[in-house]
Amino acid sequence: MRRGWWAVAALVALVAPAAAMAQDVRGQELAAIRGEIARLRARLSSVADESRGLTGELEHTELSLELQAKRLEEAQAARRLSDARLDQLVDVVAGLEVQLEDHRQALQRRLMDLYRLGRQGYVRLLLSVRTRRQLLPAIRALRYLARRDGTLLARFLDTRAELAFERQELVERQRLRELWLDQEQKRHGELARVQRRQALLLDQLQRQRGDLNARAVRLADKERKLSNLMDFLAGRARTPLSGKPMHDFRGVLDWPVRGDLAQRFGDRQEPRYGTRVPHNGIALSTAAGVPVRAIYPGKVVFAAPFEGYGPTVVVHHSGRVFTLYAGLARLTVRQDDILQLGQTVGSAAARLYFEIREENRPVDPLDWLR
Repeated sequence: MRRGWWAVAALVALVAPAAAMAQDVRGQELAAIRGEIARLRARLSSVADESRGLTGELEHTELSLELQAKRLEEAQAARRLSDARLDQLVDVVAGLEVQLEDHRQALQRRLMDLYRLGRQGYVRLLLSVRTRRQLLPAIRALRYLARRDGTLLARFLDTRAELAFERQELVERQRLRELWLDQEQKRHGELARVQRRQALLLDQLQRQRGDLNARAVRLADKERKLSNLMDFLAGRARTPLSGKPMHDFRGVLDWPVRGDLAQRFGDRQEPRYGTRVPHNGIALSTAAGVPVRAIYPGKVVFAAPFEGYGPTVVVHHSGRVFTLYAGLARLTVRQDDILQLGQTVGSAAARLYFEIREENRPVDPLDWLR
């Protein structure tokens, strides 16, 4: 029995350090994963504040995907850690069960010996002493037997209590393992959901890029047609107009309409996709129906609807400067009309497009208006 018990103890002593080392390594792995999750959460929070449009949402989704992947790793690492502790507990419980069985058999044999001695077994040992000389050895033997029996019983009770505790711990570890397995399945589902979301966003982003590129092409074509019109009008208006050149009043001219500046002069680049869109004038947001006025005296060289711009007026001024008023709701002038300063050229829609061209070269209207 002693040889069996020592063999089990030696086995547990050999297994325990290796299992503890594996458990420590898995614990470090889990801690590292949880640190990475914390960093990803912080980055995800900042990106959520910065997100604009599909590109920002896509970046947010990519971080979410990385976070869900790390959470899945966390669940897998925690499950492996739980498995390692579970395997260790199974070994410990198995060893304790062997010890308990050895102690039970030894205790059973001892009880059988005591049963054979009868109800007053220890007393009968003393009564069997015949001489005083045998009394002291008998007492010593009796004390040894009582101590051995007490030790045997204590070992049995201690091992049984320890086994009960370890079995309870084993049940709890099995419950935790089931929880982590459930978490692993849920995080697999979350990862798949974010992957589907990412695929959808990528498709939307690709379609949006195509739409923006097509829009840029349309705007470029629209601007090209307008430039061709202005080239034609400038080429036809070769006769100089009398009066002070418009250049002399640069920076002090009135605005053509009351409103807010909606878009400035100059080509602009779409920040998300790098698409370049031409813009040779300014756009003004205004109330529908308000009058649009000529900013300087001149001659109307064009007054008609123009493709992509709606009703449009082009005025030739002295000094070979041209002004263009496009996107009108209604025209109030005709070609070849001579305009006075501030005369109405038409009524506005919700948005007016306005250009100034010097020798048919687009210039920033804000440099001319006060």
